[in-house]
Amino acid sequence: MISILRRTLLVLLAALPLMANAVAAPSAHDIIQDTTNRLLADLSANKEKYKQDPGAFYDALNGIVGPVVDADGISRSIMTVKYSRKASPEQMTRFQENFKRSLMQFYGNALLEYNNQGITVSPAKDESGTRTSVDMQVKGNNGAIYPVSYTLEKLNGEWKVRNVIINGINIGKLFRDQFADAMQRNGNDLDKTINGWAGEVAKAKEVAEEAKEKQEQ
Repeated sequence: MISILRRTLLVLLAALPLMANAVAAPSAHDIIQDTTNRLLADLSANKEKYKQDPGAFYDALNGIVGPVVDADGISRSIMTVKYSRKASPEQMTRFQENFKRSLMQFYGNALLEYNNQGITVSPAKDESGTRTSVDMQVKGNNGAIYPVSYTLEKLNGEWKVRNVIINGINIGKLFRDQFADAMQRNGNDLDKTINGWAGEVAKAKEVAEEAKEKQEQ
């Protein structure tokens, strides 16, 4: 009897990893919905604090949004193969960190102006493949509705955000063009471009805001 119980226990222990893997990972739609809910709840509770200390908001934003973003994939996409294949592991790591920090600032400044006008996540799309998108609509202070579309890819069984299109502006392409332009201006000096990436994102934000103003006219 004891030997039977021992064998049963061993079988159960051996099956635990398989049972864990059998638990369905969150859908792309659920990830965007949950992240949005957590972000807005945190912003609602701490908005006044964040206005006084934007750095704390960027840290909180990174803690909530960071885990669902494929920072490595996006960083390499922005650099393109032309530059990423020449970059050392240290340069790639440094750019990824600069990219994540500047991305949080890019979105953080806009979120601090958000006054609970309304965000609606659209119904889920087909997620049977390795790539999908999740749409949402954001209501602006002027009552206008701005479409947002997140592109997600499945990596190691988990959905990760690879790009976002805001009101028709492809942020991935915008950053990619900005990186290529910066490399030309910096004489193809990769370190200089990486170290000055925050300034490049600020320029990209200006381009996005100008495009938004033209659309509203």
